[in-house]
Amino acid sequence: MYAQIALFDGFDPFDVIAPFEVLAAGGDTVGGDLDVELVTAEGPRPVISGTRGLVLQATGRLDPSRAGFVIVPGASGPIDGDPDEVATIPVLLARFGETAAIPLIREAMVNPDITVATVCGGSLALAMAGLIEGRRAVTHHLGMDVLEATGVDAVHARVVDDGDLVTAGAVTSGLDLGLHLLQRTYGADVALAVESLFGYERRGTVWSP
Repeated sequence: MYAQIALFDGFDPFDVIAPFEVLAAGGDTVGGDLDVELVTAEGPRPVISGTRGLVLQATGRLDPSRAGFVIVPGASGPIDGDPDEVATIPVLLARFGETAAIPLIREAMVNPDITVATVCGGSLALAMAGLIEGRRAVTHHLGMDVLEATGVDAVHARVVDDGDLVTAGAVTSGLDLGLHLLQRTYGADVALAVESLFGYERRGTVWSP
């Protein structure tokens, strides 16, 4: 299986690193069955985050035919400001929604072998691109009204499991998202082993229908 974490210009670093670390540790625990990679729609390239210019290197191209997970992070940057002058978080998410990643994620969402997951504002990016209308999802608490305005059934929970769409709330919930995906796929023993390794206990409720 593959876990592809889709980077875009202005991404939030912790939205990426938290699930990356958890899923990589889970992959080690299950003997390498799960491979984790940072990807972009364009292929390998350095990608600048929205946090003080931190750069992460994407090593692959987003492939909607690979079984496993496609994970979309949120953005990092100012919350308020003139959108014509300031690259606020909503502006960064909207820009991502106009990139070549969206058609690839749309393909991933109809692939029965892929679960699409998001952290924080990642669900807003998909919602603004029209990909999750009518679905149940969560985002950062500051964006829940926007999520509802796009036609999404916004659920106030740390992680929302809507089948082939799994979303998580604010930044640190990426840890819980990764652990939930591990438990759902490989069982509680694997998730518990990673929790023990990290010295972390999952928080909040995982909502599911």
